Amino acid sequence: MAEFSRPILTLPNDADKLLLHSCCAPCSGEVMEAISASGIDYTIFFYNPNIHPQREYLIRKEENIRFAEKHKVPFVDADYDSDNWFASAKGMEQEPERGIRCTMCFDMRFERTALFAAENDFSVISSSLGISRWKNMQQIKECGKRSVPRDIIMALPIGNIIGASKAAPHE
Repeated sequence: MAEFSRPILTLPNDADKLLLHSCCAPCSGEVMEAISASGIDYTIFFYNPNIHPQREYLIRKEENIRFAEKHKVPFVDADYDSDNWFASAKGMEQEPERGIRCTMCFDMRFERTALFAAENDFSVISSSLGISRWKNMQQIKECGKRSVPRDIIMALPIGNIIGASKAAPHE
């Protein structure tokens, strides 16, 4: 069996740090390990008001915190903004996975991530949202293009753009 060789990732535009939106530790774990192994300075940003019930939200948040502490990565808890999410999702309750409710939800999470990035001197953000087989990467990319201001680079998909492409999605 061949030995695994992890590729070295780099940030676009010679950026010095990354803000990583994390949906949950199972989806984000490999991404976080790859970023850490590449020596990239990054912070985990946890903003997921769509996760319900709150018990599930807390399980996912605690697992992210555990991972962050284990790897000595800064962790930002953007709080459980479920009232805002429910108000935004009103009327979309029957929408299927990958439908307009997902688009609204991705937009909401990317906008909040980009706002924190702008307020805290991050020029590059990314997300682990595209890792799940239940998500549509093209839909996620389109939300990133629409939701993130031009002065912030949205590096998606994390495995391809970080290290492989220097282009922002605002092409």
